[in-house]
Amino acid sequence: METQSTYYLEEIEERIDYLDKEVGELKEYRDRYGNYGFVNKRGHLVIFTQWRYASAFNEGLASVKDSDDNWGYIDKSGRLVIPCQWSDASDFSENFAAVKNSNDKWGFIDKSGKVVIPCQWYSEGFFSEGLARVKGSNGKWGYVDKSGKVVIPCQWKLTWHFREGLAAVEDSNDKWGFIDKSGKVVIPCKWDDADWFKEGLAMVRDNNYKRWKIDKTGNVICEA
Repeated sequence: METQSTYYLEEIEERIDYLDKEVGELKEYRDRYGNYGFVNKRGHLVIFTQWRYASAFNEGLASVKDSDDNWGYIDKSGRLVIPCQWSDASDFSENFAAVKNSNDKWGFIDKSGKVVIPCQWYSEGFFSEGLARVKGSNGKWGYVDKSGKVVIPCQWKLTWHFREGLAAVEDSNDKWGFIDKSGKVVIPCKWDDADWFKEGLAMVRDNNYKRWKIDKTGNVICEA
């Protein structure tokens, strides 16, 4: 939906003939032609709208899609630092980003653009607490470390990212529980849904659609 602020930014873009030198915090911006660039906190265009799509900056880099639908990464000066050669790309997290090759397989690159984990996975997540979730050829999810080693086998129907040392996992019976970084189930899979831990508590849902907060031992603390 176009808003008054959208029109204001478009008017700025049409007026200015220079890039604002104050970068600071940047936000992606789409012009009236559907192209993406970035504006700073004052609403001034600092990276011209030349990309078919752009994500937000994360860890100093933003993924961008060119006119050939290939993805790469730019820095906050707008310089293309990782060439547009990937069919899809995610945000950087813990200095790694997941990228998809032309064979629809996912791997991970570092900030130099070097492939550090080969593209062999059928879907991906981001690194959190040193581990990233990945989907194997069996259609199930597990976790790899930053060397690419599978540290938790692909045996779960679905998984979430690690938070505070634990990750929510869904078993073959569509029930959710939590594992630790060794892959050990520390909270049994008995919930219909589960979220991640924050400040020692996680939200879960039972089969009556009631939501509860549990602690890291699995004890119910209160209704959410």
